[in-house]
Amino acid sequence: MKNLLSLPPNAVGVFHQLTGAERDTYYCTADPADHKLGSGGGTAWLLKSAHADEGANVCFDTWLAQHKRVLLHAGGQSRRLPAYAPSGKVLTPIPVFRWARGQRINQTLLDLQLPLYHDIMHKAPASLHTLIVSGDVLLRTTEALQDIPEADVVCYGLWADPVQASHHGVFLMNRQTPTQLDFMLQKPTTAQQAELMPTHLMLMDIGVWLLSDKAVKRLMQKCEAGANGGKGCTPGGHLAALPGYYDLYSDFGCALGQNPSRPDAALADLSVAILPLPGGEFYHYGTGPDMIASSVAIQNLVKDQRYILQRGVKPQTSVFTQNTLLVNRPTPATRNVWIENAYVGKGWHYGSNHIITGVPQNNWQVTLRNGVCVDFVPVGDAAYAVRPYGFTDAFRGDVASLDTMYMEQPLHSWLAARGLSANSLGGAGTDLQSAPLFPVTSDMEALGQLLNWFVSDTPDAETSALWGKLPRLSADELSAQANLPRLFEQRRTLQAQTLPLVAKNWQRSVFYQVNLKDMAAQYAANQWPLPDALPQTAPLMTRIHDAMFRAECLRPTQAAEAQAYESQAFALLRDGLTENVLRHQCTPRCTTYADQIVWARSSVRIDVAGGWTDTPPYSLIAGGNVVNLAVNLNGQPPLQVYVKPCKEPVVICRSIDLGAMERIETYEALLQYNKVGSPFSIPKAALALAGFAPGFGTEHFASLRQQLEAFGCGLEITLLAAIPAGSGLGTSSVLAATVLAALSNFCGLGWDKNEVCNRTLVLEQLLTTGGGWQDQYGGVLPGVKLLQTTAGFDQNAMARWLPDTLFTHPDTRPCHLLYYTGITRTAKHILTEIVRGMFLNNTQHLHLLNYMKQHALTVFDALQTNDLARYGRMVRATWEQNKALDAGTSPEAVETLCRRVDDLCYGYKLPGAGGGGFMYMVAKDAQAAQRIRQLLTDNPLTPNSRFVDMDVSAEGLQVSRS
Repeated sequence: MKNLLSLPPNAVGVFHQLTGAERDTYYCTADPADHKLGSGGGTAWLLKSAHADEGANVCFDTWLAQHKRVLLHAGGQSRRLPAYAPSGKVLTPIPVFRWARGQRINQTLLDLQLPLYHDIMHKAPASLHTLIVSGDVLLRTTEALQDIPEADVVCYGLWADPVQASHHGVFLMNRQTPTQLDFMLQKPTTAQQAELMPTHLMLMDIGVWLLSDKAVKRLMQKCEAGANGGKGCTPGGHLAALPGYYDLYSDFGCALGQNPSRPDAALADLSVAILPLPGGEFYHYGTGPDMIASSVAIQNLVKDQRYILQRGVKPQTSVFTQNTLLVNRPTPATRNVWIENAYVGKGWHYGSNHIITGVPQNNWQVTLRNGVCVDFVPVGDAAYAVRPYGFTDAFRGDVASLDTMYMEQPLHSWLAARGLSANSLGGAGTDLQSAPLFPVTSDMEALGQLLNWFVSDTPDAETSALWGKLPRLSADELSAQANLPRLFEQRRTLQAQTLPLVAKNWQRSVFYQVNLKDMAAQYAANQWPLPDALPQTAPLMTRIHDAMFRAECLRPTQAAEAQAYESQAFALLRDGLTENVLRHQCTPRCTTYADQIVWARSSVRIDVAGGWTDTPPYSLIAGGNVVNLAVNLNGQPPLQVYVKPCKEPVVICRSIDLGAMERIETYEALLQYNKVGSPFSIPKAALALAGFAPGFGTEHFASLRQQLEAFGCGLEITLLAAIPAGSGLGTSSVLAATVLAALSNFCGLGWDKNEVCNRTLVLEQLLTTGGGWQDQYGGVLPGVKLLQTTAGFDQNAMARWLPDTLFTHPDTRPCHLLYYTGITRTAKHILTEIVRGMFLNNTQHLHLLNYMKQHALTVFDALQTNDLARYGRMVRATWEQNKALDAGTSPEAVETLCRRVDDLCYGYKLPGAGGGGFMYMVAKDAQAAQRIRQLLTDNPLTPNSRFVDMDVSAEGLQVSRS
C-alpha cells in the first residue's frame, strides 16, 4: 500500500524527517506554485510526480497497476485554520480519544485518517488501485464495510439532512437502482432536494472516491486537455508536464451517471457505484471552529460509563490543551479554546474562542479578548513571526475593501486604529492572504510588544512604527518560509515536560490507554525517569499495563529488570483470571464403582474468523468474537481420556500417543505442572483444579496419599491425542477440557461444559502457556458457531449456532479439505509477542484485533447465506488478517503451499496461531478439491504431509461410563 500526499510546498522536503514515515510507503509532493490545478488537476499532478520519481523505468499504465495507492489532498492554503497551514492540516495534533485504546500520545489527523482508507483498499476489488480522499476530514465507521462492487468509479457517501447536504456535493440514485449513480449535483438547494426526493435517494459526498485504472486514465486525459504545455519540477528533480485546471467533483463527478448533470461524452462509458459508508461519521477539520467542534463531538461520542477509561471524569468540555505548559487554568465559563505547542505563563489571561499555538517561552503580560487567536511561526534559525487573527476570520478579501474582515472586525477599522492604511499591506488588489501583515523578529521583548499591539483596543504609535520597520510576511509567505523542524522540536520539548505530568495524573489522564510501546520508546530515547510506582489499590488491569510498560522502557538497557517486570505483568494477569475460580474450591468425591471407567472424548476446532480476539488481555478489555467449528478427524473424536480407580492411593498417568507413564505420589510432584517438557502437565494441573492439591480443595490433608485414601482410591488417567503435536487445531486446550470433564464426572464435581471451558482457561494460566478461550469452546461445543464474550475477567462465552449446510451438503462437503503440512511449531512464541502488544496497547495490533472481531460477525452473517464462494473469500481474509498480526504465521514453506493451491481455492488458512500444523482449504468446487488432493498427494510438502478427513461434529465433548 502506497500513500501519496499533496502537501504545502514547505512541508514536502521535511515530511519524512518530521514524522519518521518510511519513504517507501509515503510519497509527498506539492502543487506547483502559481499554477491552479483544482482537485482533478491536483490528482493528476500527484500521480505524474510520483510516477516520474518512482517509476521512470516503466510506462505510466504499468506503474499505475503495480500497487494500490491512497491519494490524500492536504496542500491547500488553510486560510480558516492558519495554525496548521505551514505543515498541512493532516499533521494537526489530535487529542487521544478518552474512550479509545492504542492511540499515540502524539497522534496526528493523518494517523487517524489512514486506517479506514487502508481498510477500504484491502476490501476493494483487484481492479481498483486508486483511492482519492480529502485531507481535512476524519471519517469513522461503526459497522463493517460492505463488499465493494466492480465499477470504474466507486464513491462513498453519508445520509445527511438537506441543510447539511446543501453545502456539499450530493449523489442522486434512482430509488429503483439505489447503488447506481443517476447524476451528481454540487451544493443543491433544499428546494431542489425536496423536488427530487420522491424519485431519488441522496447521499452526501464525503470525498472518498475509488477509481479503476481506466477511470484514472480518463481523468488524466481530461486534465491534459486543459494544459498549457508548461512543465513542473517534482521533489525528485524530474520535469513533468503540468496538467490543466480540472475539478474532480464539479467537472468529473457531474459528468458521471446514467443521466449526468454535466454530460461529457469522453466519460459516458465509465460505470459508477455509490455506497453508503456503514455507520459512517463525518468530522470536519477545515476551520478552527470545526476543529474544536469535531474534537468535542468525538470525545463525547461514547457515553456508556463502562467504556470511559478514566473514572470520575466529566464530559469533555470545548477546552483542549496539548503539549502545553499552562499556568492559568480555564474557568467553568471558558468555551472553545485550543492551546497546543505553547508556553502560556502566569501573565497570560484569556476567555473563550481562542486558538493559541506555537508560543515560545516568554514572560509576557497578555490579555486576549474573546475571539482572538495567536500563532507564532519560527522563521530562520532564531526568529519568529507573530500571527494574531480572529476565531472566525476567513483570510479572504481585498485589503482595500470595506467588507474585508480581520481580527473579527473590518480590516480598515483595525488598520485605522493603528495609523495604518491598505497601502501598508500592498494596496488595492492585494488579497488579505497575500498581504505582508505579520512581523518577524528574534527579539523576544519586541514579540511580546507586537502581540499586545495586534490585540489591543488602544494600540500605541511606537509599536506601529516598529511594525513598519520590521520585515513582514504574508500568510502565504509564512507557510512557505516556516522553519518546520524548529516548530516540531518545540512540540517535542514541551511533550517531554508534560508527559510526566500525564503519568502522575494517571487516574484522570489517558496515560495507560495510549500506545504504551510508543510511549516506552519515548521514555527510553529521552532517558526520562520512570513514573512513580502505582499503589496496590490501582485497578488490576492498570497495574498489568504499568508492569509491561516498565518492561518495555527497560528492555533496551536493563534486560534482567525488564524480564522481571514482564513476568510480573503475566503473573497479575494470571491472578485476575484464576481468582474467581480458585475462590470456589472443590470437594472431590469418588462416584464410580471399583471396576468402572469414565471415558471422555472430544472433537478439535477449526477457527475461521476472529481468532486472537479471545486472548487475554484483549478479550478482557473488549470482549471477543470467534467463529469456529468442532470437527472429528477420520470419523473419530481425536482426543480421548480414560479415568479409572487405582487400588493404590497414587495417581498414575499414561499417554498412549507419547508412550509415556508417570507415577505421582506426593503433592510436590503433583504441583510440578508447569515443569517444562513434562508430558503430564495437563492432568496434574487438572487434578489440582479438581481439589487434589493444597489451596485448591475445601479439605486439608497432610499428604496426597492421605487425601486419596480418604477419597477411596487412587486414579489412573490415560490420554490419547490421535493428532500430531503443533497441529493448530487447539489440541492442548481441548485435551485439557476433556481431562477436566472426565475428572468432573469421576469426582462428582458437576461441571457443565461452560464451567469446564472456563476452568480450562484457568488451567492454561497455571501452566503459564496462556492462550484464549476459543480452542476449548470450539472443540467442546458441537457444530458451527459464533462464540462471544464481553469485557471483564469473567470470560464465559455465549454460543450462537449456525447452519452446517455448507459443510454437510453433498455438493459442498467435498470442498472442505484439511491437510497436515508436516511443519511443527509452537504457538507460545507467537502468543507471547502478540499478547505483549495487547498489554502495551499497540496501535497496529489493536486496530487489527478490532477489525478481526468485526470480521467474525460478517462471517457469521455469510454462513447463514450458504454461499460457498463468499464464505471462502472470508476465510482468505481471515488468513490475511492473521499474517498482518504476525508475519511468523506464514513461513516460506507455507507460502509455497499457498501458491500451489491458490487458483483452486476460494480461501485457506492455518488454524490457530499458524506457523505450521494443518491447513484448512475451501476449494472452489468438488473437481478443484480433487485436483488439490491429487497435486499434494503426488508432490507432498514434507515427508509427513497428508490429507485427513474432517467432518463437523454434532456432539463435541462427550463423557460416558462403562
